[in-house]
Order: sequence, then structure tokens, then C-alpha cells
Amino acid sequence: MEKRFVSIWLPYLKTDLFTVRQPHLKDVPFVLRSPSRGRMLITACNVCAERSGIRTGMALADARALLPELQPLDDKPELVDKLLTRMAEWCIRFTPVVAIDPPDGLLLDASGCAHLWGGDEKYLADIVGKINSKGYQVRAAMADTVGVAWGMARFGLRQTHNNKIIVEPGRHIEALMSLPPEALRIEPEISSKLHKLGLKQVKQFIRMPRASLRKRFGIHFLMRLDMALGQEFESIEPVVPVERYQERLPCLEPITTAAGIEIALQQLLETLCLRLHNDQLGIRTAVLKCFRVDGKVEQVTIGTHRPSHYVKHLFKLFGIKLSSIEPALGIELFILEAPVVEEHLAQQEVMWEDSQGIEDPRISELIDRITGKAGNDTVHRYLPDEHYWPERSFKLAGGLTEQPSTQWLTHKIRPLQILQPPERIEVTAPIPDYPPMLFIYKNKIHNIVRADGPERIEQEWWLQQGQHRDYYRVEDETGNRYWLFRLGHYHDKTYQWFIHGFFP
Repeated sequence: MEKRFVSIWLPYLKTDLFTVRQPHLKDVPFVLRSPSRGRMLITACNVCAERSGIRTGMALADARALLPELQPLDDKPELVDKLLTRMAEWCIRFTPVVAIDPPDGLLLDASGCAHLWGGDEKYLADIVGKINSKGYQVRAAMADTVGVAWGMARFGLRQTHNNKIIVEPGRHIEALMSLPPEALRIEPEISSKLHKLGLKQVKQFIRMPRASLRKRFGIHFLMRLDMALGQEFESIEPVVPVERYQERLPCLEPITTAAGIEIALQQLLETLCLRLHNDQLGIRTAVLKCFRVDGKVEQVTIGTHRPSHYVKHLFKLFGIKLSSIEPALGIELFILEAPVVEEHLAQQEVMWEDSQGIEDPRISELIDRITGKAGNDTVHRYLPDEHYWPERSFKLAGGLTEQPSTQWLTHKIRPLQILQPPERIEVTAPIPDYPPMLFIYKNKIHNIVRADGPERIEQEWWLQQGQHRDYYRVEDETGNRYWLFRLGHYHDKTYQWFIHGFFP
């Protein structure tokens, strides 16, 4: 896949921010000011002020003498930094790889994205049009390298009335030739030195011996030149990490109906699951993000108890939650991500056996649907743990595929339901080590008609210190059975009684 990059330049980013927040400033010449060494300097000026000869870096007093009606405002650089990051996150609707380019630009890795919009022209026009609609002046360029895209956005558009330019694939070197040295993103002193030598365009020095260029202008100059030419790799760091398993579906017309959302989801699932199937992986967590026309993002998340790339099952899990998506004026982009995937190998079918037990995928699909409707905390699976103390003798499994590290202890009778922690009860017992005659639990008296015990369970001294427990299995007059224990010796006078579980 050929690499394509987009550089977005917002030449009036600071002043546009103030104009968006205060629309009455649109036709008013104003500047942003900041104190420096006892003077008030201009840090940014809008178009109206520029047309009157005001420039960034001027002293505010000189600018006011030149334009008395000039309106100064306090600069707030922290707002601009946050705005640039928010704009980069918003641009994820055009490509998953978006980076900020301080102080007033963005960089997009558009490789493989433009065809979803119908070509480079429509792709770049959509980007520029949407940013303009938000009140920000923008210039953008697309090229094979970051360097050429950056230079064309800032210097290649100065002689035209357009706010976008596309360098055809393979012609980035030709486009670079007519640009000034500043387009290489080099230090101001280096570009000034080049101008003094009469080297005002890249084509005037690009064929000079590299040893001479390095000696005069340094290694960083050559590195920037090689990046622009595409001879040295240049990476951009996205504001949001890119998920490996992600599929995107832009919409020619905004989607506002539930049927449209379902069709988009179906297409995304089919494409993503095919990739996962080829890589022998399955989804454990998936996220559907819906980018609305108004800039907001709606999203729903699903989880599975077993890795799955079965489209029909995953669609049902999403279907439970699709009603929570509010399309408002319409959704213009759908993104389906699988941030958590696990190995998913095809299972060998066993002849003559219809039941696979917990390995049956229908069980995990049923559990997924139940948890999708009732919540992730409604269905649990427990595995035995290597402890004798009742509360520690089992653990919560991470999923249906996790295998037990030990065997369940079946030689001792244990209740199906355990209270965590055990609850205090009042007990009447006739003599030491004799089963209780009755107990009071939640203000209700239970008369015991049958009992078995005691079973003594000592503390695991290597983990904690404390008293032992004497457990009894008891049945009351209504036929309900309970697991009770006395903590400590009967003759210690400090013993206490607890209810710890319920038998079926």
C-alpha cells in the first residue's frame, strides 16, 4: 500500500478560537497579547488586523498607533493546546492515525483511507469543508511524504486562492523543488543562511554534494531533506493508539435509522471476523463507535466469555444495545474495534457424542446473551483453589476457557451457596460439641430437627492466625438445610456462632 499523508494547517487557530466563542469579533480587527520583558507583545492577529499591517511580534503600543480601533485580548495558550488535541481526536473519523503538529497543525496518515470517500479530491474536500464549517480557516495538502504535505500546505498554496492541494502519487519530489527552504521544517537560522547564499528554492541546492550540505548546514538539515524526499522513514505518533483489529465504514449520506445502523454493523462484523478467522483469533471485547454529524460519538461495547468470530452471535450481542444509540442529525462514520482478542482454534468434533459440556459454544453464546441483557455481573463461573479454608477454596474464573489448577474436593459435603462473609446468629446448644437445638437468623427462629457434625476446620496458619471453626449441617422444621459453625472453643466464653451457607 502506497503511503499518503495529509498536513492540515490552521494559520489563524488562536484568533479563530476566540471568534468561534465570540462571533461579534468576526469583522473586528483584534489581536492576542502577552507580556514579555516589560512590554506587551502581539502573539496572534486575525485577518482584519493583518490587512491593516499588524503583524505577530509587534509591540501592542506600536500596533495601536497604526490602528487605533484595534481590540486587544489576553492570549490563552493552554486553550489552544487543548483545542488542537480535541481537533486531532475529532479527525479520527477520517483516519485512525492522527497526530498533533504544534503549534497550529495536524498530521494525518491517510494511507488506504481516501478510496472510502471516492478518491483523494473528495477525501481532502470533506476534511477541509468540515473544519471550515466549525469556524476555522484551514489549508491542507496531501502527498506521499509528511515533509512535502507539510511544505505544500504552508508554502505551496500561497500563490493560489485554493485552501487545499493534492500532489499526485509519485510526484512529491517534483512538487518539492519549487518550495522555499523553510518548507523543509528546518531551523530559522539555517533557512536564513540559505537565503543569504541565494538558495531560495529547494531545486537550487538539492543536487549539491551531500558532504558540502552537511558541513555547512548540519546533519539535521540532511535528515529533513531525506524525509521530504521519502528516503528516510518518518513516523507520526497518533493521539489515540490504533487498534490492530479495526474496521471503518464512512457513509455517503448520514445514517439516521435503526435499519441503517444494523446494516453498517453487519458489514463491519463480516469484514472484521474474516480477518480474525484468518488469524485464528476471536473477539473477547468489541466496541462499535458511531461518529455523528454534530461531532459527538455514540458507542456500545460487548464482551464474550469465549473467543468468537461468529458474525451471527456477535450481531445478536450488539443488537441488544443498539437501541441506546442516538443518531441525532445522522451518523457519518462507523468504526468497529476489537481491543481484546484471544486465540480461537477450530474445535475437533467428536463422533457419536452430542454433548461437549462446557466446551459447547452454544453455552458461551447463551451466557453472552444473558449478560448482555442483565449485566456482566450476573453470571459467574467458579474454579477450585488450593485452599482448605472455605472462603478460599474456590475462585472466580476469568472465562469459560480457563482450566482448573486443582480438583474439587468431593469427599466433604459443602453447601451450594456460601455467604461472604459469614453472618452472626444466635444459637442455643445444650452441651459442648453438641449440635445446636435452634438458631435465630434475621429475626426468625429456626428449630433444628436434624444435625450432623462437628467438622473442625483449622486456620491456614501460613496465611493468617485465628481460631478454628466447628461446622454443623443442620435442618430446620421446614426442611431447609444450613451450614453453621462455632468460632472458637465452647469453654472459652468468647466463641461466636455464624451461618455460612445454604444447602439445596
